[in-house]
Amino acid sequence: MAWYAYCIAEKQAFPELLRHRKPIPMETVQGIEGNQVFLYPASDLAVIVSEHSSSENLNQKAAVDHARVISDCFKMSTVLPFRFGTVFNDDDALRRSIRSNQRQFVTNIDRLRGKAEMHLKVTLDDCCREQIRRLIPESMHAVGKEYLSNLRENATLQRERQTRARAVSVQMHRMFSPLAEEITCKRTDAGKMLLDIAHLIDSKCIERYQNKYSSASVLMKDCQMQLSGPWPPYHFVHRLTRAASHATAGSPAMSA
Repeated sequence: MAWYAYCIAEKQAFPELLRHRKPIPMETVQGIEGNQVFLYPASDLAVIVSEHSSSENLNQKAAVDHARVISDCFKMSTVLPFRFGTVFNDDDALRRSIRSNQRQFVTNIDRLRGKAEMHLKVTLDDCCREQIRRLIPESMHAVGKEYLSNLRENATLQRERQTRARAVSVQMHRMFSPLAEEITCKRTDAGKMLLDIAHLIDSKCIERYQNKYSSASVLMKDCQMQLSGPWPPYHFVHRLTRAASHATAGSPAMSA
């Protein structure tokens, strides 16, 4: 039997597992395609799984269901999410994979216990968009010194853009003082820069973090901000388990 994997949790969070060595159903949780979700005991860990058929369509709705199951489990335990689409071909594959990485999984759970991820999206004007847009057609026809000049100007503008994004991310760090953070920056179709910021915080400090967000929204008048969370620590599981992660079916691949 193949198993679809959602996450790894603490066995002690589910007292009913103490009396069982075989998978037992989680009565209140439904998985992908409405499948029954099971607690699969593995030493001091519990793997959250559901039965899987190769005919099942792992589409966008399935991705939403995958995240929902992880969020439901996060309410009961520290979790290490699996990447969407992770399938173990049989019981032996599941047990072998968990056993070979168990020490690292237990370490990660210990480090993430009592912590949550908050997600900030910060949108700001791209200060160099128009200048770079102007340089592109000019560079296509430039030669010699003019071409080199355009290259230097473009590099300067790119550095200014990076400096602007870095300054905002540093300001966010000072305001929120997270335990850890992951930041990406990209340009939007609307000519803006989008900072995607994940903050790892103590779960006891969620209300304080939300209050800081309210204050930051007022202070950062040149930015638009959106907050979501608390979430399971998706970004920080990836960081901690990079060496043990595999993308192939039948191996644990942690979410980014």
